Amino acid sequence: MRLGEVVPGEGPDLGKPLDGIRVLAAEQMQALPYATQLLGRLGAEVVKVEHPVHGESGRGAAPAMKDPEGRTVGATFLRNNLSKRSVGLDLKAPEGRKVFLDLVPRFDVVCENFKAGTMDRLGLGYEDVKAVDPSIVYLSVSGFGNTGDSPYQSWPAYASIVEAMSGIYAWAQRPGEPPRPNPMGAVGDISSALFAVIGVLAALRHRDRTGVGQYIDIAMLDAMVAMTDVVSNLWSLGQDPDAPLPLILDAFQARDGWLNMQVVREHQFTALADLVGRPEWKDDPRFAERVGWAEHLESDIRPALEAWLADKTRLEATHLLSEVGIAAGPVQTSPEVIADEHVAKRHMMVEMDRTDGVADPVLIPGNPVKLSAVAEGPETRVPWVGEHTDEVLQAELGLSGVELDQLRADGVIT
Repeated sequence: MRLGEVVPGEGPDLGKPLDGIRVLAAEQMQALPYATQLLGRLGAEVVKVEHPVHGESGRGAAPAMKDPEGRTVGATFLRNNLSKRSVGLDLKAPEGRKVFLDLVPRFDVVCENFKAGTMDRLGLGYEDVKAVDPSIVYLSVSGFGNTGDSPYQSWPAYASIVEAMSGIYAWAQRPGEPPRPNPMGAVGDISSALFAVIGVLAALRHRDRTGVGQYIDIAMLDAMVAMTDVVSNLWSLGQDPDAPLPLILDAFQARDGWLNMQVVREHQFTALADLVGRPEWKDDPRFAERVGWAEHLESDIRPALEAWLADKTRLEATHLLSEVGIAAGPVQTSPEVIADEHVAKRHMMVEMDRTDGVADPVLIPGNPVKLSAVAEGPETRVPWVGEHTDEVLQAELGLSGVELDQLRADGVIT
């Protein structure tokens, strides 16, 4: 799917569910920008506030491309900022603070994801914004929350920090190996973003009913504790972290690569035994309990399963396993995911043309929320630093060219 393309819904064009909702976002990196991009995909208008010279920190991520003026635009920024407008505004300057607060009543949602307490110190916290507009929905996303008196509240945090603190790295750690940080991208960011969107939608619905705005406080560590429920739940039920789980959950070698498979119920194990030509497993006392599957995975099950897989591709084997009710799937590489037929049919890759002479486009994950009565797209490219500053401040605040020039001369805006 390319930028600007529209995939219509199945019914009449009723617009998008968040049409008319306006979001003012002082944001950086991924946890909040992913959330506001998703709100934008659902119809909200998002105005991004960032540093007037170098923009937000996600622009400095690697790998990167160059914008038309030769400035770095990093991968983190590229994948989280479609269809937004950028206002370059120095929030540390008194004039910048005033401009931000003047904008507040023009928006429904104000959000930020700086370290806890930062916006309060700038005079732009919830109470400051609420004084300007009591009906505002105000969202904060931080590592450890702005409320609740966490002992870690003053710590900076990236996704990998809260992922580690959630216990999932230790839970997934292999014997004799160190923990592996960030094993599947920024889950700490994306999970926080999803809970942030849920909070915004709930607060907007509550405001529709009561007329009252409120503060939403999302801690990334909270999001990870919720996402990695196995850490606490299994332990509370007596599962020894060092003991094998009572199931088969592993990757196995097929003819053309690795296949992932999960067997968690007795009828699935029976089906597996018949499929791979080991019907005797069904009466083997070693496999009478699920823990026996894990205990004898390497000695018995893997050799038999991989012998059966040896002349089959991952897809051939997956089809056969699926037919008997066993969940499996190929372990895919990046090029295989990008070329995957499912990904294409579900419009899960958005292509953005590069601006630095490289022919291949930047690929950005598409919108996973599919609504039958809502069109997907169109989306526009990410904004350059402060690209829409004059446009927004003239339209929203009625600032004249002379006033804008003075703010620019003072270094308050781009």
